[in-house]
Parts: sequence; structure tokens; C-alpha cells
Amino acid sequence: MKLLEQIKSPVDLRKLHVDELPQLAAEIRERILEVVGKNGGHLTSNLGVTELTIALHRVFDFQHDRLLWDVGHQCYPHKLLTGRNERFESLRKAGGVSGFPDIHESEYDLFNVGHAGTAIATAVGMARADEMLERNNSVVAMVGDASIVNGVAFEGLNQAGTLKRQFLVVLNDNEWGISPTQGAMAEYLAKFRVSNFYEDAKAATKRVLPKLPLLGKPIFELIAHLKEGIKATVSPGQVFEAMGLQYVGPVDGHDIKHLIEILEVLKRANHPVLLHVHTQKGNGCHWASAEPGKYHSPKPFVVEDGKVTIQKGSGKSWTTAFVDALMQLAEQDKRIYAMTAGMLDGTGLNKFAEKFPDRCRDIGIAESCTVDIAAGMAKAGLRPVAAIYSTFLQRAFDQVFQEVVLQGLPVMFCLDRAGLVGGDGPVHHGFLDITYLRGFPGMVLMAPMDEAELLEAIRFGLTLNCPCAVRYPRDTVPAAMSDKCPPFELGKSRKLREGAAATILAYGVTAVPAMAAAEILSELGIEATVVNARFAKPVDRAMVIEAFRGDRPVVTVEDQSVTGGFGAAILEAAQEEGLSCHRMTRIGIPADRFIAHGSRVGQLAECGLDATGIAAVVQRLLDHAEIEDAEALSARHTAIISR
Repeated sequence: MKLLEQIKSPVDLRKLHVDELPQLAAEIRERILEVVGKNGGHLTSNLGVTELTIALHRVFDFQHDRLLWDVGHQCYPHKLLTGRNERFESLRKAGGVSGFPDIHESEYDLFNVGHAGTAIATAVGMARADEMLERNNSVVAMVGDASIVNGVAFEGLNQAGTLKRQFLVVLNDNEWGISPTQGAMAEYLAKFRVSNFYEDAKAATKRVLPKLPLLGKPIFELIAHLKEGIKATVSPGQVFEAMGLQYVGPVDGHDIKHLIEILEVLKRANHPVLLHVHTQKGNGCHWASAEPGKYHSPKPFVVEDGKVTIQKGSGKSWTTAFVDALMQLAEQDKRIYAMTAGMLDGTGLNKFAEKFPDRCRDIGIAESCTVDIAAGMAKAGLRPVAAIYSTFLQRAFDQVFQEVVLQGLPVMFCLDRAGLVGGDGPVHHGFLDITYLRGFPGMVLMAPMDEAELLEAIRFGLTLNCPCAVRYPRDTVPAAMSDKCPPFELGKSRKLREGAAATILAYGVTAVPAMAAAEILSELGIEATVVNARFAKPVDRAMVIEAFRGDRPVVTVEDQSVTGGFGAAILEAAQEEGLSCHRMTRIGIPADRFIAHGSRVGQLAECGLDATGIAAVVQRLLDHAEIEDAEALSARHTAIISR
């Protein structure tokens, strides 16, 4: 029986002999490779953090102590050690184990977390609460995948340094986020990694630790002795020590025994400590560690004779279509400057950077800073294009307002992963960008339905003298509706189909299932107009007036929350025009619940955003018999979700 199969909780882990732990680490890596190979998911970050996770659960009791995760996608070994191994086959599938910490899954997951930079601050909050409530426990913030460069992480460090109790920040320094770590902090940490500090520190620690009494003497003095014994681990000039945290490291993140020794000492420290741990992203798998960015979050893959074949989609991705369009336009306009926040590969800009190395920059996991740099560039005469996932731009809401919108600057935001994202689930759904951007004065919001429209939307956006945003999903680009793609005109929609019975107003990629729904309706003798809105702001007022003419049903469709989204914009416009809206229905992501992880196809069906769902709504508004009765529709959705 494998060691991993014996681990039902960290209690079982602590029963193993320390010499068995490397074997456990190997089995955890094997399990992760097996499941991610079938389901897709975050690979290299989890392979790199395996020994560190084992050591943390060996030393601390996180039923009582606190473990806060930063960049939650590095939690797979944690899940395997906390009772989820038997269900791990369902990783990222609907109804299965989440790819991120999930408060509904386990008492060991304290926050649902998928964004970077938050762990230190939330850990400080829990530490202060525990202190006030007189709880005697340890608090650990696990930071990794380049999230230490995030502004909130530094704000958290600033607060952590004021604590007068145990508090441990574990800095998992693997030199990468999704792309290589960026900025001065990355260079600062690299100075320690590339030196001989670690080997000297490890040897000195092994000499000093056995001599340190663990009882009868203040832990502060023990750590002071440790500092004296390990010259390389502490320097008065350390930025972390200047913020009030004692710095220890760098430590080899793949040496379990040494990690346990260090953590046993640091657990007893009665003041804040930062432990700098150096890990290798993809460790234990030669092809993954050789290309950590490529295998950060791969689709399902097969390994045969050492060769890795990643499952490819049936067509071109929106991400690829975006970067192809931007490169084409950058050839013509030398003012275009592309940037992203730690997502060079994820947004496709790595391809742009190869062609235009002097006109592209990865700012690192710092969305607010990225937006402000874009504002400065626009003010100075460039045409910055900030490619940021929809869910991550939320982190820079105030900067979009203050530095871009309030100044009326022509910054273009290209929002990848807009709408439902599939396996990454609620922490990554781009379900609110229309809502949080639509209220800004002067903001222009666009969404293309196919690749040709994406090119035209970006082309048009670069002519504007105001901020704008273009949204597109994590999906395959659909086939073009026609051979011709009219250029974008401000606030002008595009009619795709004419019909007198009802009107379907679709925003962006939802125009594709809307057209399919119209075909279903046509077979039933119902002819519907389908309009590709193109703009959520400004709305095409002439289109709205025509849609509501004759009191016929109107259905709006969007891959976004119905709260404050495209449908809400249509309602507002209709009301302002004095039109009756009693036969209008909005289809989108439900307002008051989160859509669980699973396939994007299943998620769209769950929200009624597939062709059948759209057609069914039109039929109901026309008082026709439904395509499927409620019971059949529910059964169909259940079957999709369970796959």
C-alpha cells in the first residue's frame, strides 16, 4: 500500500518516519501528474511546493493553527494531505475537487482564494483576532509564484512587522509566477539565490540547531543565536527586517529534513519571521521543470517515451486571435505598447514580446501598478494596451477610475477570460467587468463575436481619445458569420438575422448561440431577429427603439452577471426612450450565486446561455410550448454538470 493512500489527514502524516517523507513526496508528484494529465490544471507550481507542504503539515497542526494560501493554485499537495486524495480524480470537474482552496471542501481551507497578494494581510487579521480571543495557535502565510511583488503583499508585510506574537511568512521563491518574476524585488531575491549563501547556511544550521535549547530560554534569544551561527541568512540591510520581520534563508525547499528542522525552531518564535525558501517550479519532473511556464496550467496531456503531447482544442483560441490582431496593428502604429500583469504567456503577449521586445512589458503581479504605468504612457503620447484577465482587473478598479478615466486617457483594456472560465471556477470567472466599467463616464465597452470582429474592435479602439475595453472569453474562436466584417462605429450594432416574432440582442460571443437558437426557432415556425450589439457602452439607441417596436419579446444575452450588465444597459436605454419593457428577459450569469467549476460548456448551459436555453426563453415569452419541459431541461443540465 502506498504511503499516500494511508494519509487520510495530517495526523497520519505525522505518524510516518521522517525517512519516509521523500517517498511520500514522490507519490504526491506522481498523483498530481496523473490527475492533471487527465483533467488539466496547475502543474509546475504544485510539483515545486510538495516538500514544503509536507514539512508545514508535519510541524504545524492546521486544525488548530492557521494556514493562509497566496496564489491558491499551489494547493494540490495540501489537498492530498488533508483527506482529498480519494476524490482527487475529480479535480476541476463539475461537482468535484476545486483547483483552489475552497471553504466548502475542508476545514483546512480557510479562504476561497485565487488572486495573489492576499495571504499575509488576511493572516495578520486572523493573528490579531486569535490574540484578542486568547487563542494559543500559530499563523502561517504561504506566499508563492511571484505574488510577493504585489502591492497588497507589501501592505501586509508592513502590518505583520507590528505584531508582538508568533507569525510566519513562508516565501516560496521559485523565480516564476506564470512567467518569470519581474521587477527589482525579483532581482533582490536572486542575489541570495545565486550566491553560495544557502550551502553555507545549511551547514551552519545543522551545526547550530542541535545545540539550541528549546525550553527554558526565550525563543528570541534562540533565533539570535541562529542568526549568529548562520552568517548568510541575516543582514542588517534586509528589506524584510527593515519592515519588522526577522529574515531567515534562503533554504532549500526540497530538503524535507532541513525544512522540518527550521520550521520547528521558527514555530516557537514569539515575533514575526519571514522564511525564504527556494524551490524549483516543476521539480521532480524533468520536462516540466525545463519549461515551467509552458506547463504552469496545461490542458490534459499524455506522456509517452518522455515526450509530452498536450491536448489541443479544435480551433484557434481567443487569446491567440487577440495577439495576432495586436501584432498586425502594431506594425502600422508605432505608438502601440503592450503590457500585462504577470500574465505574459496567459494573455499571449509572449508572442508579441518576441516580435516587439522594446514595446512590451510584464509588470508582474501588480495590476494597479500596470494600469498606472499605462496611464503615464498614454499621457506621454503612446497607445498602451493593457491585457489583463477580467477577474484581475477588478484589483485595479480605483486606478482605472483615478488615473485613466478621470483624466480621459486613451488606454485600451483587453480583457481575457471574460465570462465563465470552466475549470478555474468562481475565483477566475470574469463575471462583472461590464458592470464595474460601464459606470465610468467616457468609457467605451466592446465585445466581438468572432476573430474578424476582434481585429476591428481593437483597430477602432486605438482611434479613440478616451479609455475603452474589449472583452473576450477563454474559449475557441467561432467560425465567422460571414465573409465580410463591417468596421466598428461608435455605439453601432450589427444585425445578423431578420425576423418579426422576437428580437435577440446578443453581446459579444453570445451572438453565436443566439444565431443557433434562431435556427431552432425557425424550424418551429418562429422567426427571430438577432442583433450583435458590439457595444455595451454606448448602447445603440436606434437598435433599442427598433427592438421594442410593436411590443414584441426582447431577449438580451451576455456572458456576464445580469446585475448591471449589458441587459441592464438595454433596460435603461429603453426606459429613457419611454419604451415598454414588460416582454423583455435578460439571460446571463445569475445575480446572486457563484457558478461552480466544471466545463465551460456545462456552465453556459447551466446559465441558459446555450442555444437551447436561449430558444426556450423566446418560446416562453411567445407563450409557445417549451422545447423541453422543466423536468427534461433540469435532467439535461444535471447530465452535463456531472460529466
